[in-house]
Amino acid sequence: MINSYKSGATPVKLPARSVLSDEIHAEIMELLLTHEIAPGENINIDALAKQLNVSRTPVREALARLESEDLVAKKPLRGYTATALLTAEQVDDLFQFRALIEPWSAAHAAQRHTPEDAEAIRAELARGEEYMKLDVEQAYAKMSEHDKRFHELVAQVSGSDYARDAFERMHCHLHLFRLYQNRKTASDAAPENGDQELFGLYYEPATGFHAFREHSNIAEAILAGDADRAQALMLAHIEGSRERNLQGARLLNGSWARNGS
Repeated sequence: MINSYKSGATPVKLPARSVLSDEIHAEIMELLLTHEIAPGENINIDALAKQLNVSRTPVREALARLESEDLVAKKPLRGYTATALLTAEQVDDLFQFRALIEPWSAAHAAQRHTPEDAEAIRAELARGEEYMKLDVEQAYAKMSEHDKRFHELVAQVSGSDYARDAFERMHCHLHLFRLYQNRKTASDAAPENGDQELFGLYYEPATGFHAFREHSNIAEAILAGDADRAQALMLAHIEGSRERNLQGARLLNGSWARNGS
């Protein structure tokens, strides 16, 4: 793969100074999520700064933020490296942890939500509805963002700062999006490997995304104040996502590593 941030690429337009830090962070995150900076690859700060048309300072600041998000790792004498992908075992651990805190959060959200919370949940579902009208490539990226926001919102509405902070620190949707990108690349390159079927099942473009339909059911239970149903639906949602992601990991030989992450 030829990375767009390397020498010879056309520089991008310089962001406004007032938003420079956030813009550079977003630009580099995009390169990491789409594998233009490949998992495990050393990051050339000078080349990256040249591509983004900025000095080294905002690039270093952005990389420090990305390190806290577990997308890059800093190693002595080597600088920054893109973290490798989650292993199948790590995917399993991630979802086991989510299964402990998120069903509890959904139950408490059902018991504690305010009219303002209900409005925010409905607004997020409306955004998800709009995303399903996009083409498949655009829809998945947008649905990944919706997925993250929906789960963060449930944790917030639960009223527990601990649950919300724990979910945010996992950065699970960033890591799962990277796995998705790797799965899709493998499917496109070698559809006979069986992953194409999994990819298609996850999309179901004719009937909508699994995740969105499940989010809608969870939201309905929360807004109805049905804590038991909200908890059960969230647990089923987490377990279903766990199985899909584990299956994808195993189809890619289950050998992803996150050295140093």
